[in-house]
Amino acid sequence: MSKHPLTMVLRSLALIVLAALVSCGGGGVVPGGADVAQLRPLPTEYLRRKAVNYGYFRTWTPSTEVVTDANLLQDMNLLVQGNFTLIRVFYSDANSQRLLQVIRDNNLDIKVQLGCWMFSEEGLSPAAALAQEQVNQTNIANCIAQANAFPDIVLAVSVGNECMVSWTGNPIPPAQMAGYITQVRNGVSQPVTTDDDYAFWNQAPANVLAAVDFIALHVYSFSDTGHGLWDWKQTGVIPELRAQAMMAAGLAREQANYASARDYLAAAGYGALPIVITETGWKSAPSQLELFRAHPVNTAMFYNLVDGWRASGTGPKNVFWFEAFDEPFKNTDDKWGLFNVSRQARYIVSGLYPSSIWEPGTAGYTTPGSALYYLPPMVNPAVTAGQYTLYAEKVTSGEARPGAALAWTSSNATAAPDTTTAAEGTASMLISPTPNNTINWGITLGYANPPAGYGEVADNLSAFAGGYLNFSIKTTYAGRLMVGYSTGNFADLSEYSEMIPIGNGNYGYYNDGAWHQVKIPVADIVPWGGIAWPCIAPYSFLDNTNVTGLFTIGDTYAVTGNAPWNFTPINVDDIYWSK
Repeated sequence: MSKHPLTMVLRSLALIVLAALVSCGGGGVVPGGADVAQLRPLPTEYLRRKAVNYGYFRTWTPSTEVVTDANLLQDMNLLVQGNFTLIRVFYSDANSQRLLQVIRDNNLDIKVQLGCWMFSEEGLSPAAALAQEQVNQTNIANCIAQANAFPDIVLAVSVGNECMVSWTGNPIPPAQMAGYITQVRNGVSQPVTTDDDYAFWNQAPANVLAAVDFIALHVYSFSDTGHGLWDWKQTGVIPELRAQAMMAAGLAREQANYASARDYLAAAGYGALPIVITETGWKSAPSQLELFRAHPVNTAMFYNLVDGWRASGTGPKNVFWFEAFDEPFKNTDDKWGLFNVSRQARYIVSGLYPSSIWEPGTAGYTTPGSALYYLPPMVNPAVTAGQYTLYAEKVTSGEARPGAALAWTSSNATAAPDTTTAAEGTASMLISPTPNNTINWGITLGYANPPAGYGEVADNLSAFAGGYLNFSIKTTYAGRLMVGYSTGNFADLSEYSEMIPIGNGNYGYYNDGAWHQVKIPVADIVPWGGIAWPCIAPYSFLDNTNVTGLFTIGDTYAVTGNAPWNFTPINVDDIYWSK
């Protein structure tokens, strides 16, 4: 789940798979098969401490961020205060060196699982692959040096992170990874592993199993909710008990995935390898479309269930929660932290810290009364009028309008009436982008308040499939804009943005600062504006019988080619669908 800043970019690009270069692995003795005597045991300190993943980056641009000793010390003191005294880091670089030094210099009671980041060489030219291998060898050398320089702090070492599971964006062949693991293990005295998803460990090849001292397993029932892999909605349970049922089912999902890896290891002759869950978590706030489950109280409920399982002695030897602090550079994969990026304590750990550093709103939470749970959507009858008006002061003969109040919703843009300019009537809507990531920004007009018992409201606009989406716009926003609508269901991540990029001269649009009327054929508007996203294909698109976002405007930089961080305002007016 954790990603190197460069990997965050690489994952969105298509990689051409070439034959992997043979790694520069060293020789020597490594554990193999059922030879328990050669396994390096996990220290008692490693098994008994409360564990968490730690990333030291606080900004959107970690490649240029200066990680200071003061920030590292602040973070470590917060973790010690909460008794999170075993941390897993992902790199062996200058920052990890300084982190280890801060821990030692300040005599902090913190132990570390040191990471050694490995970069894929697949899809690279021979020269580029050789250069990448040199980087990997530098990382290995740094890892060995740091583990040996801080043997009192570094209790275990992990080589690579999610490099062998099928969906990885940073692929390294198992044979090559086994060589890297062996190379590191020959240079250190600590137990050594590689971190990967349960879907790798439940079919891992013998060359990797023979190279490690323990299994470092990642399992995320939260992330699996978006792929229909378990019944998180729990609609068979009354709403008042649905949150508890969802979290219990989430734990059961993780236990089943752990068991699948454990049983495979036993059948393969590697049942003696201890299993540690080195990543699991539950988001405290949605950073994609994770409605009805991403909430601080749900996070606390899940943590308590997982920790109870760990303490029972029937599951993993230890569990590292993902993660200590939010990291904005992860964009839509953020919001997992015990603390937000401002170092404010979320509900999950609020009892361990003074209220002066709590995240706003925490004092109002109760368990489980504030937890989120699934509510079904309500779909209105089909609109049959020739025009469906969403935002306009004028009245058009024969038009239909929404039967309930609409509102603009977004986490990275705002909307407010503007009486200084209008395409019709006396006011327009001023859209102010407030981009908070390097992927996109957007804002959507939809129903404000679903009726009791429903999670959202949708319109059936199938009658307009051969019609047009119309609006007036005034802006000097540089580059193209994305406009459209959304269909499907937010709850299970099957709500999709149906978008089209428009630039000067397209459908009547111009960004010259004057008002222009735009008329786009609905048939020209396509899912995601033409982006092909991984793992999306199984779902259906363009379900105009279930339109949840009636009008959307924004910028998806991968489609428009625009640079991020554009805050130029946009006025819109006279928004309607027509046949």
